[in-house]
Amino acid sequence: MFAEPSARTRDLLDRMHAFFERHIYPNEARYHDERHAAAKAGKEWSRSALVEELKPIARAADLWNMFLPHSAHAPTGLSNLDYAPLCEVMGRVSWSGEVFNCSAPDTGNMETIERYGSDEHKARWLVPLLAGEIRSAFLMTEPAVASSDATNIQCSIRRDGEHYVINGRKWFSSGAGADNCAIFIVMGKTDPEAPRHAQQSMILVPRDAAGVTVVRHLTVFGYSHAPHGHMEVALENVRVPASNILLGEGRGFEIAQGRLGPGRIHHCMRSIGAAERALEMMCDRLQTRTAFGKELSAQSIWAERIAESRCMIDQARLLTLNAAHKMDVAGNKAAAAEIAMIKVAAPNMSCKVVDWAIQAHGAAGISQDFWLAEAYAHERTVRIVDGPDEVHRNAIAKLELAKRSAVRKARLG
Repeated sequence: MFAEPSARTRDLLDRMHAFFERHIYPNEARYHDERHAAAKAGKEWSRSALVEELKPIARAADLWNMFLPHSAHAPTGLSNLDYAPLCEVMGRVSWSGEVFNCSAPDTGNMETIERYGSDEHKARWLVPLLAGEIRSAFLMTEPAVASSDATNIQCSIRRDGEHYVINGRKWFSSGAGADNCAIFIVMGKTDPEAPRHAQQSMILVPRDAAGVTVVRHLTVFGYSHAPHGHMEVALENVRVPASNILLGEGRGFEIAQGRLGPGRIHHCMRSIGAAERALEMMCDRLQTRTAFGKELSAQSIWAERIAESRCMIDQARLLTLNAAHKMDVAGNKAAAAEIAMIKVAAPNMSCKVVDWAIQAHGAAGISQDFWLAEAYAHERTVRIVDGPDEVHRNAIAKLELAKRSAVRKARLG
């Protein structure tokens, strides 16, 4: 049922492939040269001139805000199933998503504000985000606790009259480094005495609010990911209007469920695109290198790895499309098992395929001359972001055990 994309997606795919051939692939070296020059000049966190140059071209090509379905603010938004192949293409070049205004964490944050924000929130933050004028960050993970269990989060959100006062420390706050990052979505605790999953809330915090301090930048396998960045952020007596709370006190986990479902599947779509590109590079390298008297591609170990890569990529793609379809027809909550499965399967698959591609390239594969080292660092990271493998495997196991428990109870009458 997922063998072919819809006619609309096919048209968008054709245009996106053409855009990549004309504007993205030829500019990969320019992008990295630009970032090196910016860092050397002490402007590492300044936005990319290349990306800003390409944004209006993408918008004119109607390749813009494709991720947000069912929103009057984004009429170009697609269903999860239709968006999947396009997001996969964006996974082939790490910085390309921003060109189409489809990069994390902005996509998840925009979806959150669209779903759970007030009209005032949408006018102030969603509209400029959809226009690509500002960027955003999501502040959930904390350095002092095991944040894979979000009930551990200690950041305090305390009501004080017509305001909330926020105190806490967050880290790996992706997007907080961008010079045009204007809004944070912060998860914290409003009522420590409430039931376990009703203690947390989410609130909108302007980046320039008094008491917000970006403490330091955190690298990922040595990569800065500038101008996007992953930051440690201190929130010290930050006061925001009470109206900035999203949906109401104690609704943080409800919002997280709505936000993280699409975010997780977007990560998986991009991971599949990265693996597909890595396989292409592996095949090209193996057919142009000779060792021990024959092409590397003719040696049995590489035939096995190529075949295994193709099987794993296609398996992950079908699993992802199935999850996207279920999200569209039954909702994110009903698709919890499918989302968890693909969040485990896709990044692990991509890590393996990229690793084999690095091996095929030898020393060159770990150098800056090829994209593979950057891809490996990112794919290994995806096994942690939006919930580590262990959390998702545990969720899958609980759902399977619950199904069998229900069957046994039914048999016993």
